[in-house]
Amino acid sequence: MKEPLRQHLLQTCSDDDLKRWFDPLEFEYSEENKRLTVGFPHTFFAKWFETDIQDKFEAQLNLFFGNGYLVSYRDSESSDKPKGVQVADVVKRIDFPFGQEFTFDTFLINKKNYFPIASAKEVSKQTGSLFNPFIICGPGGSGKTHLLKSVGNEISKKTDYSTVFMGSMDELNSLYSIRFKGDPFKARNYLFEYDFLFIDDFQKIKEHPHFQQELVNIFNHFYDNKKQMVLACREKVTSYDFLDDSLQSRLGWGLIVTLKEPDLEIRVGYIQRQARAKRLTLTKDQILTLAQRFTDFRYLQGILLKLFAFKELVKQNLTQKDFEHILANTEEKTTDDLTPKKILSVVSEHFNIHVKDLIGTKRHQHIAQARQVAMYLCRQMLSISYPALGRTFGGKDHSTVLYSVKKIEQLQEDDFELKQLLKTLKNKCRM
Repeated sequence: MKEPLRQHLLQTCSDDDLKRWFDPLEFEYSEENKRLTVGFPHTFFAKWFETDIQDKFEAQLNLFFGNGYLVSYRDSESSDKPKGVQVADVVKRIDFPFGQEFTFDTFLINKKNYFPIASAKEVSKQTGSLFNPFIICGPGGSGKTHLLKSVGNEISKKTDYSTVFMGSMDELNSLYSIRFKGDPFKARNYLFEYDFLFIDDFQKIKEHPHFQQELVNIFNHFYDNKKQMVLACREKVTSYDFLDDSLQSRLGWGLIVTLKEPDLEIRVGYIQRQARAKRLTLTKDQILTLAQRFTDFRYLQGILLKLFAFKELVKQNLTQKDFEHILANTEEKTTDDLTPKKILSVVSEHFNIHVKDLIGTKRHQHIAQARQVAMYLCRQMLSISYPALGRTFGGKDHSTVLYSVKKIEQLQEDDFELKQLLKTLKNKCRM
């Protein structure tokens, strides 16, 4: 079993890496019990393995064996036991019910996001619900869902994943309105059977105001029974002025962490990792180009998939000309929830003027420039027609909008500061 597993690991690890951490391991395997016991040469190796290797190793075990298998770890010899006595660790499942790709190991971090990740790992280890609820906030593409499901997967290694409810705010609402046909008592009792509650896109509670009081009932049950709750939402939950006071206060009882938008360092690391996994050869300049151009992880994933598909289906060796051609035919489209209102808000905040001035008739130079920038961003990021843009900006003629957009297009070609400003505002609009 060890050699076939080693061959499997060579798909994602180098031979030198495996000599360092895989070859020293000892294995006992029972197909009948679907049980793998991993032995370490000594305690220090075991501690290092747990910190640096274990998540990645267990994810690969899941790919190799499939679901339904168990793994445990032990030292070959323990310093506080007589020689030959082996110390078994806690038995863990190696299932990933919420997606094999969602692990702490695959979540790229830097100093900006160290605290949220460390907190999430701690939540996944707790049995007494020390941080309850645990709330993950962050802009789109920051990794909230990844972190939410990573906690769920980690908890599922130690408990039956059927005790974990994992769903979005919309799915939770549908559970009440569709599956249980509006019967809150049946839906509530169904949820109360779970030991863990994970809710993604919690900000969508705004679309279901009637559901807030029911959430208070759910919250009370899980909190009083020390059953862990994990929520993910876009903005800081403390800023939600549409929440009922009783629900708002309860959310404050737990731990709230905020993920920062992935910066250039994180995006470069992500591209490098994906390129290694897909055996996609990219130059340093190509990696940097991708990281600078595609700031949203969703579109970064899409372009990497397109490059990989080209390598697999068209040509094995990707040339610079091929790379440029693929990028030239790929646009980073806006996210679904980006609206003219959001762009106007970002621009008005940056230029320190009121939104009503942006859509008004004042022609002061500072206001006129901000208005032209806002028109340009709306046109480029939302592809709104000139007449529709004119209506958005207070009923202005489409020729006025056309002039403003063209002017910014021409100016930014030679004005480095303006080009950087536009890039910064685009990033803020996508947050």
